[in-house]
Amino acid sequence: MSAIRVSRLALVCASLAVSLVPASAQLKIGVINSQRALVDTAEIKKAQAELEAKFKPRQDALAKLQQEIAGLQQQLQTMAGKLTPQAEQDMVGQGQRKQREAQRLGQDLQDDVNRERDDILQRAGARMQEVVNKLAEAKAFDLVLDVSNTVYSKPALDVTKEATAAYDKAFPSK
Repeated sequence: MSAIRVSRLALVCASLAVSLVPASAQLKIGVINSQRALVDTAEIKKAQAELEAKFKPRQDALAKLQQEIAGLQQQLQTMAGKLTPQAEQDMVGQGQRKQREAQRLGQDLQDDVNRERDDILQRAGARMQEVVNKLAEAKAFDLVLDVSNTVYSKPALDVTKEATAAYDKAFPSK
């Protein structure tokens, strides 16, 4: 579903919710930047640091391999015309093998990082939804909208920081 469709759907839902409330009742609304609320939690910050530490050796190995490839290319350029055709062909072949290995390592690394990051975000996102639901009930909100689906809202309606604080309290980082 495109972002425009999601925005339109949210707008229609909000309009319906407003129209269903009796004229004498006042609708209480909260607005949250769910992405920022989640990223600002202690759990996500800790998980980010752990991911960086976990994958640093593989990133370093990839960087070293890329330096070796650059060194081979530099050697080929500086020794152009001085190498035998066989030696030049051997260096080119070695460079190609290292290039394929670097591509494979880079893709594997990216896939592993994405998989772990997605798992963390999915788990934390579900927890954040619980926190927002409890926060909405505690503040007696009739409706909580994400800022990405909102054209304008008063800053006083923003509960992002409260949601982050409530999340950190409910799910303390170990």
